[in-house]
Amino acid sequence: MHYSLTSRQIQLWRVAIYFIFALTGFAFASWVSRTPAIRDALGSTTAEMGVIIFGLSVGSIIGLISASMLIAQRGGRFVMVFGLSVVSIGLLIVGISGSWLTNSTVVFLGLVIFGFGQGICDVAMNVEGTAVERAAKKSLLTGFHAAFSLGTLLGALVGSTMTKLGISVPIHLSLTALVIVVTVLSFYRFIPADTGKEVASDAVKVNRMREYMAVWKERRTIMIGIIVLGMAFVEGSANDWLPLIMVDGYHVAPAMGSIAYGIFVGSMTIGRAIGDKILDRFGRVIILRSSALLAFVGLIIVILSQSFEIATIGIVFWGLGAAFGFPVGLSAAGDDPNRVAARVSAVSTAGYLAFLVGPPFLGIIGEHIGLLRALIFVLIAVSISGLLSKAAKPIGKQNNLEMESNRSNSVKL
Repeated sequence: MHYSLTSRQIQLWRVAIYFIFALTGFAFASWVSRTPAIRDALGSTTAEMGVIIFGLSVGSIIGLISASMLIAQRGGRFVMVFGLSVVSIGLLIVGISGSWLTNSTVVFLGLVIFGFGQGICDVAMNVEGTAVERAAKKSLLTGFHAAFSLGTLLGALVGSTMTKLGISVPIHLSLTALVIVVTVLSFYRFIPADTGKEVASDAVKVNRMREYMAVWKERRTIMIGIIVLGMAFVEGSANDWLPLIMVDGYHVAPAMGSIAYGIFVGSMTIGRAIGDKILDRFGRVIILRSSALLAFVGLIIVILSQSFEIATIGIVFWGLGAAFGFPVGLSAAGDDPNRVAARVSAVSTAGYLAFLVGPPFLGIIGEHIGLLRALIFVLIAVSISGLLSKAAKPIGKQNNLEMESNRSNSVKL
């Protein structure tokens, strides 16, 4: 439906989606950067803070589940604008209640709101990203995710600066919300209004939920979901545990653990920044297999190395390997414009389950066998993702291969 757009319109659309991805990363990092201050203001223990932060997970899952319905009814642009508006409201609530009101229950509810906005926007921006890819006729989703990573880095930098300058949490998060709203209002008009929107009769609307649940029965969607599940586990395990893995496993200072995490994020961001050109040249399957292999080698080095310096080489491989799985899987899920929102939502949900459930699982295992040895489970996950990577082959190419196979069988008969 977007192929009638001019190259200029597609370019502006593409730029707008880069900003949307960056804003979600910026918002998330802004919240994370002030968690120590909010914890101290609330006087919460680590366990209590864990319960409060769980509100973010609750809101995210609700958002991910409901996103496809919202996109089908209102279109991706509306859901992204609405989602980021909700994110801004959530930030305001968290900032005010976490620092001035010091009410942990309200902070929890604010995080539910924040997570819901992030969840629906995440699905919508990935649906939009796949639509831009189809219109531009080239791989772009990895670059969009690089924008998310850059937004995260910028948010962390701004948060650190705000903390050093003594800027209060409510003012910091209010300014963050203002930046989000102003940026969205500046760029939303460049985004087509109907991406992912489905026109349906009343009879079809009644059965819409049943239709969306049907995508979970599609073999290709399930396979892609498993690929994303494994690769998201690879990324999430580093995001949550890498500094502690370095500190506990290699007995280095916490500052060195933070540096190791910075190396991981930097490697992943670089991989995503150059990923689109590599994807166009080599294709999804080769890239996914190479990513899985890089992550596997990196994890082996980190697990078995006796030197922190050598382990950092493994972290570079780990970060490069983690760069592609999530965006490439979502791109594959968006191949068929029919029910694209449902498929991207399903695959996104699988990825977020890995982000939310995988790291705590790793922590429980690590409590008994150590975090370094617990990474063996990440090795298993990335191996499965690599073995299933053929499922991400573009639909047209899959159909052509099947037709060629059928012709070959006919000749033999």
